[in-house]
Amino acid sequence: MPYSAFEIAFAIYKEASKLAKLENDVLVTQFTHGLIGPETGFFARVGSGARIRAITPPGCWGPMITPDFRGGHEVTQPVYIDGAKIGDAVAIYIETVNVVSRASSSGTMQTNASAFIEDPFVAKKCPHCGTPWPQSELRGIGEGSIRCRHCGSEASPFHFGQGYTVAFDKDHHLSMAVGQDRAEDYAHDARAMAELPTSSQQYSILVYAAHALAELPVRVEPCIGNIGTIPSRTLPDSHNAGDFGSFLIGAHHEWRVTEEELDAARTDAHLDCRDVRPGAVLKKWTGRGCTWATRTPSWDAEKLPGTA
Repeated sequence: MPYSAFEIAFAIYKEASKLAKLENDVLVTQFTHGLIGPETGFFARVGSGARIRAITPPGCWGPMITPDFRGGHEVTQPVYIDGAKIGDAVAIYIETVNVVSRASSSGTMQTNASAFIEDPFVAKKCPHCGTPWPQSELRGIGEGSIRCRHCGSEASPFHFGQGYTVAFDKDHHLSMAVGQDRAEDYAHDARAMAELPTSSQQYSILVYAAHALAELPVRVEPCIGNIGTIPSRTLPDSHNAGDFGSFLIGAHHEWRVTEEELDAARTDAHLDCRDVRPGAVLKKWTGRGCTWATRTPSWDAEKLPGTA
């Protein structure tokens, strides 16, 4: 149901009031399992000028292949900015983005049509027993390794059309696509190779052992794909945007919305913009869209108001 601005603000304030301590430097270690909004709570409360750090799980393939995720990402639990009101602007200064994974994987997407209803990112189900968002387990490696815990059937809604695995050099400045033997070695130790945070609940896409494009060098230029303020109603995190969000309009699952409700709620945090990287300033309005990033080639972080 839609909520008024007052109801939203009160609910957010009520959650934030549980956090008595005001932090100046916070390391976020909790994630929201594919959803984002007022109901996901807050990890910490900070003031303007605070610094926020996180070791983020890789996106987007891990959450996509994990059957009980309700969205296509695994974003950090929100941080409440003390004094910020709906309609205020927030400037987020991106100081550093470092790759910590030892290997990663991606490729072209194919869907398993029997493993979802309408939207493979959101409305997942077991192809055999029909359990929605089934609990699952790994059995071996490869695209058939993610199995429904209820009936044992392969349950991931996503496969590769063509996929590849890359290994990073020790400085994370360059990566190289690896062949089948190395990709399978990584798949057997996927969680460690991906350096997934302790509280991450996704399967690493490395378990698929994709091995196309072997020996292809790939440059490393990390950016942040999903960052911003929370929507005014809880949404799948990958769908807090105008494009992906359109899949929620008139859908037949619990996160369905009308076009008007989506426009009122979304804050367009799913940017997928390469400019959101070190040296960028992200300007974001609380409670609505209008997000953009500007690139500043050089600045002294200690002289900035900081990140909020």
